[in-house]
Amino acid sequence: MRHIISILIENESGALSRVAGLFSARGYNIESLTVAPTEDASLSRMTVVTSGSDEIIEQITKQLNKLIDVVKLIDISESSHIERELMLIKVRALDGAREEIVRLADIFRGKIIDVTPSSYVIEVTGEKSKLDAFVQTLPTDAIIEVVRSGTTGILRGERGLHV
Repeated sequence: MRHIISILIENESGALSRVAGLFSARGYNIESLTVAPTEDASLSRMTVVTSGSDEIIEQITKQLNKLIDVVKLIDISESSHIERELMLIKVRALDGAREEIVRLADIFRGKIIDVTPSSYVIEVTGEKSKLDAFVQTLPTDAIIEVVRSGTTGILRGERGLHV
């Protein structure tokens, strides 16, 4: 099962390395990883997406809690939450294909953020399945480059991850 673990971590050099090292040393895969500072400059919020049984995830969270840099963590996939991912995709857009690509971007609520005579860069935000579907609708020979941020998420309602 897929889990989204949200971690408040000290904003210090080596903290990210220690978390990634914990996963690596135990043979657990990280599907996606995002990190950014929070409103408190001394803390960063890390979102780790991984898969495993409930027992494995429990073991991972216990090991993460033992790391000195980890302030607090929560598996947000266990509660009602919102998750998003950002994708920038550069596509070849020549002659007649230009209108079709604009139409597809509109359908997926994408935003064209760069235009050249032969290409577009499109920004699409949403759940992983939406981004995957957008990529699949484009002709494979039209795709020049794809960059994705990885999943980030937040709990719904009043609950939150804070100190």
